[in-house]
Amino acid sequence: MTSAELFSQIKAKKSFLCVGLDTDIQKIPRFLLDTTDPVFAFNKEIIDATHDMAVAYKPNLAFYESLGVNGWNSLEKTVNYIRYNYPDMFIIADAKRGDIGNTSNLYARAFFDAMDFDAVTVAPYMGEDSVKPFFTYVGKWVILLALTSNKGADDFQYVTENGEKLFEKVIRRSAQWGNTDNMMYVVGATRAEMLANIRKIIPNHFLLVPGVGAQGGSLEDVAKNGMNSECGMLVNSSRQIIYAGAGEDFAEKARAAATEVRDEMALLLEKYL
Repeated sequence: MTSAELFSQIKAKKSFLCVGLDTDIQKIPRFLLDTTDPVFAFNKEIIDATHDMAVAYKPNLAFYESLGVNGWNSLEKTVNYIRYNYPDMFIIADAKRGDIGNTSNLYARAFFDAMDFDAVTVAPYMGEDSVKPFFTYVGKWVILLALTSNKGADDFQYVTENGEKLFEKVIRRSAQWGNTDNMMYVVGATRAEMLANIRKIIPNHFLLVPGVGAQGGSLEDVAKNGMNSECGMLVNSSRQIIYAGAGEDFAEKARAAATEVRDEMALLLEKYL
């Protein structure tokens, strides 16, 4: 999927919503535990209820890896279900991988060949050769960690040398590795005030913005500071949507929560584009 195709989906749905499938078996409705695959059963209902509000889904792999083989099976079924039923959806593996080149090559093979994700989140710390293998897959995306929302981001990401913060250096250097059709950047919504500066460095790249909703990020601030002429962002919401309800009507509650976010996004698209 190219950036133009992704923007086409955004325009068609009037939404730049990415629903995070952070599916915790300890938090899903209890009645689903009687099914053969509770995690997939939950995901399926969430996807069916929100697919017309979202342009992307982002399973966080930690929630699946914690369940061992069963979790990987649930993840694979989830991706296959989206691919078959909603083929225009953008699917992100929130895996945060990053290792030496030959290992990264295997990570890329796992997520792009074996599981058919559109994108994978990658940590840039080990440099260009640890990221390059992901670019060998045509039509697939690297989503590079740039500026995160957690408190510990201050430990390294804001360290300044010669007037340049580390995260700014990471963005400037890594922008030379890929292009606007195969690289995005993660920028946390709780750091929305930094988005305007980031846009000066990478005006045309897509941004994946987590932290809106339960983590306290403002969608208005994110749009105001981070949108470009083609929107140029996917805003992720996980807990606010998928855990909006805990009873048998959890999917209906999730749809209502997603609709509320989508409606705000539609207004912001009209306002800033």
